[in-house]
Amino acid sequence: MYTDGARGWEAAVLDGGPADGVRMRVADRPGVVQVTYPCQVEPRVEAMQVEALYVYRRDPRVRGEPLRYGFDGATP
Repeated sequence: MYTDGARGWEAAVLDGGPADGVRMRVADRPGVVQVTYPCQVEPRVEAMQVEALYVYRRDPRVRGEPLRYGFDGATP
């Protein structure tokens, strides 16, 4: 476990979905991780930004590092 001040940082990996295999560090074992991906807007509008949102939920069965977060395809 990494330590950064009072918070504990742990290695985590995302399973499935568009971010499959991404490794990261998380603090305090969050139950949900959100991943955003930029989308193109047609016609191209300079002031507008659209992002797709993907949700990954922590697998409570995994107790040690790396923590595992599975893709939740049912989440809007």
